[in-house]
Amino acid sequence: MKKNILTLSLLSFIGLSAIAQKDEIKNAEDLIEDGNFAQAKTELATAEGKLSEANDKWTERFYLYKAKAYLGDGKSTSVDDFKTAGEAYKKAVEMGSEEAQEGLAALRNQLVQSAIDDQNTENYTSAADKLVASYELNKQDTIYLYYAAANSLNAQDYNAALKYYEQLKDLNYDGSSISYTAVNSESGETESFGSKEQRDMMAKSDQYTDPKDEKQPSKRGEIAKNIALIHIQEGNNDKAISAMDDAKANNPDDLGLLQAEANMYYQMGDKAKYNQLMNELVKKNPNDANLYYNLGVSTAELGDQEKAVEYYKKALEIDPDMDNARMNIAAVILSKEREIIDEMNGLGMSKKDNERYEELSEERKEIYKEAIPYLEAIVKKNPDNKDAVKTAMNIYTQIGENEKAAEMKALLE
Repeated sequence: MKKNILTLSLLSFIGLSAIAQKDEIKNAEDLIEDGNFAQAKTELATAEGKLSEANDKWTERFYLYKAKAYLGDGKSTSVDDFKTAGEAYKKAVEMGSEEAQEGLAALRNQLVQSAIDDQNTENYTSAADKLVASYELNKQDTIYLYYAAANSLNAQDYNAALKYYEQLKDLNYDGSSISYTAVNSESGETESFGSKEQRDMMAKSDQYTDPKDEKQPSKRGEIAKNIALIHIQEGNNDKAISAMDDAKANNPDDLGLLQAEANMYYQMGDKAKYNQLMNELVKKNPNDANLYYNLGVSTAELGDQEKAVEYYKKALEIDPDMDNARMNIAAVILSKEREIIDEMNGLGMSKKDNERYEELSEERKEIYKEAIPYLEAIVKKNPDNKDAVKTAMNIYTQIGENEKAAEMKALLE
């Protein structure tokens, strides 16, 4: 008889416990509706200790409200609370909650938007943490891990950046895609669409014109480059070279990797190796103006100014709007002036020295005349280019073209 009484007492206790638990979950629901998320967390923490006694319906509701309590208003939510909310939503989804499914999608959007806000205020560490959290909630969205790595790099958190880039490398993340764009007729701005079908439908209206399919290149080269650069930053050149060799072995035809390898050697200070790789790249991609421009820069640094000018001119043949190439050609030409000035400063006051001084003055003017067309071309297209304007003004002053010098001076005011 006593045994039966004990059993009945135990059942009564369990029943009372379940009722109390339901009350706590209901209380949490009311508190969430009132915006009292902290108190809701307290109620749910009490209920969680007795969760094993709840049926599936109440367990599902518990996880749903736990997610809402930890998510809060979504504006001041910490990364840890975002994670807790996300995991709670996932458990409710597993139990069949459609509301949790929608909530999880909304939470991930909030995480990403919050990360974008952090990124815009240069809070890169927080942005990276939120992007990783979003990725961990749905590991199909590898792009968020990629953006997390980039933000960690901006934050100079090289350990975190390396960790994420290594994960991307292990996942063989490619990142290439096609963007479907069209120009908004009213604003004149190019807009991207979620699919080709959506873009094509909008392009049939008068609201959009100039539909384009724009291929976004693979990010493998960038990932390999950043892994290598982080190793270089940490003084681990051997690891940098090894990482690049591994990446190339897996993707031998990836031109982005060849460019990344060249950049790696440039960063290491091995300009000769850089030039060798860049020349290989030019052979494989002869219509890329940027390749010739970069070759010009490195060749100039190696001391071969004439060859550098050839590369800059080749870049301009491909892309006539590349004013950086024009500016660098002008700089190479004007660099010849240094030897002339040094010799002029070393001359004495003899008749012979005076004659030599005049000869050198004429040579100097010829250098100016050779450089000025490149500067004029830049200023004509871009009068806001202060470096080009100022250099042109100084040259006009030196060669006695005061009217043109005054025009340049006016552009600086």
